[in-house]
Amino acid sequence: MINQDRNANLSSNEEMVGRNSPRCFGIKRIPHYSVAILWKDAVAGLVLTAILLPAGMGYAQAAGLPAIHGLYATIVSLVVYAIFGPSRLLVLGPDSSLAALIAATILPLAGGSVERAIALAGALSVMTGILCVIAGLAKFGFVTELISKPIRYGYINGIAFTVIAGQLPAFFGFSVSVAEFPQEIIAFIHGLFQGQVNLAALMIGATCMIVIFGCKHWAPVIPGVLIAVVGATLAVTFIRPLENAHLSVVSTLPQGLPALRLPIVSLKDLRDMLSGSIAIALVAFADSSVLSRIYSQRGGYTVDSNRELVSLGFVNLATGLFQGFSVSASASRTPVAEQAGAKTQVTGLVGALLVTLLLYFAPTLVKSMPHAALSAVVICACLGQIQISQVVRLYQLRRSEFMFSIACFFGVIVLGVIQGIFIAVGLALIAFIWRAWRPHNAVLGRVDGLKGYHDVLRHPEARRIPGLVLFRWDAPLFFANAAVFEEQVQHAIALAPTPTKWVLVAAEPITDVDVTAADMLADLDKKLHDAGMDLCFAEMKGPVKDILKRYGLFDSFGNENFFPTIGQAVDQYLVSHKVDWQDWDEATVNI
Repeated sequence: MINQDRNANLSSNEEMVGRNSPRCFGIKRIPHYSVAILWKDAVAGLVLTAILLPAGMGYAQAAGLPAIHGLYATIVSLVVYAIFGPSRLLVLGPDSSLAALIAATILPLAGGSVERAIALAGALSVMTGILCVIAGLAKFGFVTELISKPIRYGYINGIAFTVIAGQLPAFFGFSVSVAEFPQEIIAFIHGLFQGQVNLAALMIGATCMIVIFGCKHWAPVIPGVLIAVVGATLAVTFIRPLENAHLSVVSTLPQGLPALRLPIVSLKDLRDMLSGSIAIALVAFADSSVLSRIYSQRGGYTVDSNRELVSLGFVNLATGLFQGFSVSASASRTPVAEQAGAKTQVTGLVGALLVTLLLYFAPTLVKSMPHAALSAVVICACLGQIQISQVVRLYQLRRSEFMFSIACFFGVIVLGVIQGIFIAVGLALIAFIWRAWRPHNAVLGRVDGLKGYHDVLRHPEARRIPGLVLFRWDAPLFFANAAVFEEQVQHAIALAPTPTKWVLVAAEPITDVDVTAADMLADLDKKLHDAGMDLCFAEMKGPVKDILKRYGLFDSFGNENFFPTIGQAVDQYLVSHKVDWQDWDEATVNI
């Protein structure tokens, strides 16, 4: 009996390890799937579908494409991610963060042709997918870590602002013929002054926004988006004055699923879209990886970022080949699925099935859906993404990061979405280099009552050892800060209260030394030696010592000049230079 219980426990543990393993993903989870949770996934899929339909069509409209292609992208992305995706809950599909990028990339090349825009969007999605797969196989999943939160706030706010500006004409019931942000705003204002506003469309859009935000604020369990869009469709269908209001509507959708179609574009088009595909891949993976990490931590399992990147690539490849466009994880639909009780990707499969059934058996159901209602859905989603409080917090806590965020925001809305994304990446790298270029450094001394050695600027009462400059450098040593390191060491020697005999570098914070920095250390050691001083190191990490050995510096400096601890180095200095504690105390009294 005991053995049976033990075997049962082992089996249960093995099953749990299988479920939580990062290698257990997509279709590999089928053996672990419990029929008991099928009902929960099915109900969650039904709830999710209420959001999938208007969101898919709305983001297609925001990207400059017919609404049906948003549903194609929705179906394909849900199915393919369920097969390959490592996350249990992540919902992929068209998203507002990509709509502006897609529009900015394809519309200038489409020349007003809808068919050409569809082909370009498909090719762009395929390019994005290929980039993601290559990056994932090359284990570049870490790249999104280069984008800090302030930079992310900047481009999210910029993209949201750009998408909202692009939806305003449809929200007010007219259209403009330009696709770039500054011209869109000018054309929109011109349309307002020319009296092109359709009051019926404006009334429908405003009512939809009130319903969506009202449900979100007072009754979050009620699908406000579904109520708003269905209500607008019914109003256009049955209220006679609206029938004659010349409203722009979705019209009857094509019946059935999309056919496999290779998007044919020219090599010049591919070259022109390359930067856009890189920007889309970067943003899509940044959004997907963050959401995947959040929900995996909640679920108690791990997700491999490189596998997530490859899965995202497969999804975009498939959507591009089935007349869709670039997709990413959704920060709005994933929480809906979670709150509805979703447990696995079966939720997404149920949603895809229901959307498919709509296209097969009821494609006329949305023929009277007004574009103003879809614009309201997109605008509400974008308003929900704007990070105002976080930017204010940056201003209060760290002005430099606030300025980076604002610069990225204006880069997106002034120079363009794609250029703004690359500005964001560039700013993130500049911020990193700036911090590493002039890192914190300190001269250390002893403070009565405190263990160890401490910064003499923060502790003016600290006692310093005569003839010893104890210097700490709080960063890796590399080409950008090597000269600064030498400059700060020489500055510390110049300000020392007594003639310097030893320069002891507290090297624990130094995690790397590149060739430029190694040459600087060799040159500094020679200069100090010529001036009658020794250069020593304490608490240097083993891997950094290995680097110095490879450069030949370890033997050049001498093994005796490397100490395990600062205390041992100080003891050795006191003995070798015959400095006793009384001399130390008397010398430091006059500092």
